[in-house]
Amino acid sequence: MSEAHQKAPLLRTPLYKFHAERGARLVAFAGYEMPVQYPTGILSEHLHTRAAVGLFDVSHMGQIELRSTSGRLEDAARALETLVPIDVLGIGEGRQRYALFTNAAGGILDDLMVANRGDRLLLVVNAACKTADLAHMRQNLGQTCKIDPLPDRALIALQGPLAQAALARLAPATAAMRFMDVRTVSILGADCEVSRSGYTGEDGFEISITADRVEALARVLCEDTSVMPIGLGARDSLRLEAGLCLYGSDLDPTTTPVMASLEWAIQKARRVGGSRAGGFPGAEIILRELADGAPRRRVGLKVEDRVPVRGGAKLYADEISASTIGIVTSGGFGPSVQAPIAMGYIDENAATTGKRVFGEVRGKRIALQICDLPFVPHRYKRD
Repeated sequence: MSEAHQKAPLLRTPLYKFHAERGARLVAFAGYEMPVQYPTGILSEHLHTRAAVGLFDVSHMGQIELRSTSGRLEDAARALETLVPIDVLGIGEGRQRYALFTNAAGGILDDLMVANRGDRLLLVVNAACKTADLAHMRQNLGQTCKIDPLPDRALIALQGPLAQAALARLAPATAAMRFMDVRTVSILGADCEVSRSGYTGEDGFEISITADRVEALARVLCEDTSVMPIGLGARDSLRLEAGLCLYGSDLDPTTTPVMASLEWAIQKARRVGGSRAGGFPGAEIILRELADGAPRRRVGLKVEDRVPVRGGAKLYADEISASTIGIVTSGGFGPSVQAPIAMGYIDENAATTGKRVFGEVRGKRIALQICDLPFVPHRYKRD
């Protein structure tokens, strides 16, 4: 194989040196060399985030600015609404919303955040999807919008009950923010886009800062004894406990928002009878499922045994049936609940809370109970 055809080298975030210095075990993830854990280990990192503050490098995510060529934010919002089933027009200035790119079959191409920054929309998309998302937006919105990726910006997340105290030390204005607020804040002399959000179920912030300033910020934040750097391993167990989806595992182009139990993300304005009903890819299918139900549903699964049930495990109605009723999409040990937990999809007629089902692990069937999500209550600052 020629050099040109060999696998592209892994990219590194601006915090690579920061991770290496701290003894992080680095792995390939979405084309990047990312820390999966630090010497203290995944269990310690997970529990520290729930008790204090975890610092996460999420600079591999895609940050994209969307502006209308007319200069009117409303036109950019209406344009984006042709690709997502959410009410973009209704996002107030200084606020953000969870969104989904859908395809003609109603499946999910990516999940993302959309923030209203007054003169523009700021999108944060998944690392593995950012190239495809950009192409999708340029193809569909390129005539009316200016679409600019922001490769010179890094992104870090501070998560945990002490996150407000840790960040307010450097930026007092952030203490007054509430869940899903977005502000431009000066931190260590650098203009940052700060949102009160994250993907652990805990209170916290995500901070977009220029790549050349992120290392200094990470170092200063870690001078606070409550702050500890956290790798991808604990990020995964935290989001699973919080019942949050991972694109590529729990969400994919064959799964609709209703199947994924994400109908809460589709506001009234975009539903049947709403002021801007439909008009997004797969609208007919998604709106029908909102009314009549979907053929399968994402559910929580508590493992009755101590055996972890991983993504890909088939689900059955009993211990002897040959036909499956679903599949596990995320699974592992939940350190905060001190038990194995999982999420997966089950045929609608079997997706009843409290019902017992069986997952296949190494040729043996393990009992699980369908449960409501999340496994750990969310602790967002809503007031």
